[in-house]
Amino acid sequence: MSLGGGGGQQELQELAQKLEAIEEQQAAVEAEIEELQTRKREVDEAIEAIDTLETDSTVQVPLGGGAYLQATIEDIDEVTVELGGGYAAERGQEGAVETLESKKETLDDRIEGLRSEVAELESEGEELEQKAQQMQQQQMQQLQQQDE
Repeated sequence: MSLGGGGGQQELQELAQKLEAIEEQQAAVEAEIEELQTRKREVDEAIEAIDTLETDSTVQVPLGGGAYLQATIEDIDEVTVELGGGYAAERGQEGAVETLESKKETLDDRIEGLRSEVAELESEGEELEQKAQQMQQQQMQQLQQQDE
């Protein structure tokens, strides 16, 4: 019987390793969701700026490293918007907002997909935890029976 107990212990160890892997994967997916939500907030800020700014408005332009430069908008109908894949295009004010709204929808779809993935990982983790608890209970019962 001690061989069976040792095998059960090994199986419990394997379950613990699987659980740890699932938790790591879940943390990585949740970090990706956070990153996408940050990008979505940035898109919202850009949309708000494009909607509220006008030609001849003064803005602060980030140069990097915490440095900014004041600039005057020459023409709000000349907004350069990233399209993805390293490409960008000049759009009018309305076209820029439409492009950004589309980008936001893409981010929302990706976030939704990742949330589904997190839910699946949580479910898988719960199943493994239940299995581990059942195995521990069985081992305890076997030990009690051996002591009797």
